[in-house]
Amino acid sequence: MMASPIRCLVSAGPTREFFDPVRFLSNPSSGKMGYSLARQAAAKGWEVELVSGPVSLPDPPGIVVTRVTTGEEMHAAIGERFDGCDVLIMTAAIMDYRPRRVAGHKIKKFELQMSIEMEPVIDVLATVARRKKDQLIVGFAAETDHLDDYARRKLEVKNADFIVANRIGGPDSAFGRESNTVWVYSHHGPVRKIGPSSKLSIARDLLDLFQACLPAGCRSSSTD
Repeated sequence: MMASPIRCLVSAGPTREFFDPVRFLSNPSSGKMGYSLARQAAAKGWEVELVSGPVSLPDPPGIVVTRVTTGEEMHAAIGERFDGCDVLIMTAAIMDYRPRRVAGHKIKKFELQMSIEMEPVIDVLATVARRKKDQLIVGFAAETDHLDDYARRKLEVKNADFIVANRIGGPDSAFGRESNTVWVYSHHGPVRKIGPSSKLSIARDLLDLFQACLPAGCRSSSTD
C-alpha cells in the first residue's frame, strides 16, 4: 500500500512592519529559496502549501499560496496549518522588531526627526515548534558573521531538527541571487555544506536530506 504524500508547509520572503500607512521596515529577502523548495517539493509529489511575504515572484503552479505582509500575519497563517503538515520549512526572513505605535497618517518629513520605539515581533518558528508532535522542523539562519555559533544556538533554542545557514552581506550575500551556498546543521552528524549551486539544486538536495529523516510512514512520495 502506497503511503500518503508528504505534507509540506513552506514560508518564504520578507515581512513588513509599518510605522505609518505608507512606510515600513523590511529586508531584501527575494523569496527565491523558499519558492525553489516549494517547487521542488511539489515535483517530488509532496502536497505543498506556501505562505509568502511580499515578493515579486509568481505563484508556483499547483501549489496553494497564502500571501501575508506582517510577522503577525505570518504567524497566524503558519499556526493555522502547522498541525496538518509533516514538514515545516521556515525560510521566511521575518522582521525581529516592529514599531510599537503605527501612525494613522503619513508622517511628514519634518516629523521624521524622531525616535521610533520598537517592540519584538512574535518568534514564529519558536512559537509554532512548541506544538511539535511528529513534524520535521527546518529553520533558516542568514548571518553576516559567527555563522557557526549562531546556527548551533538557533538549532537548540528553536526546537528545530535542522538549521540551514547561509551568509549575507558583501560578496557572499544570498539575497536576491539565483545561487547560494548553505551549511546544514542537525542534532546528529557533522555539518554538511551544499553548494555553491543554484537555489533549485540546493532545494532538491535539502529535500532529499529531510525526507530521509522523516518517520518511515512518511518517507514515500508519489514520484520517488
